[in-house]
Amino acid sequence: MKTGAHDDMNKEHLEFFAVDMDAGWHTPAGYPAGIQQKILAGALDEDSRSGSRTRLLRFAPGARTTQPFVHEYWEEVFLLSGDLTVGAEGEEARFAGPTYACRPPGAFHGPFRSEEGCMLIEFHQFARQTTREGERQPDNGGEND
Repeated sequence: MKTGAHDDMNKEHLEFFAVDMDAGWHTPAGYPAGIQQKILAGALDEDSRSGSRTRLLRFAPGARTTQPFVHEYWEEVFLLSGDLTVGAEGEEARFAGPTYACRPPGAFHGPFRSEEGCMLIEFHQFARQTTREGERQPDNGGEND
């Protein structure tokens, strides 16, 4: 059941609903084949540095990224199941679900790979700052300070 969006989070109010784990998956821009996402709620606008989203991210067995990631939003990641190896060769750490990470904007992380495949749930949100008038604004990374 959908009951409207909340201004602070740009997400709809969604009560419990069945999640179709077979449909609605796609490879995010810049990701290799074998890694797919399914957006559960919200949206990010990286150009205006605003928004929040909740997504499932799955790695097929053997899927991998080759470069570290860095972005301007907060990220919380919960490895629900499977294995995930994080870091460059020689500096890597292997994890099994359940495992959790919380990263601030600007934190380098990855590359990633999964030998057996894995499922993650991720929460992404741009930081907000308060103006003198008390109005909440997207974080501008100090560009106008």
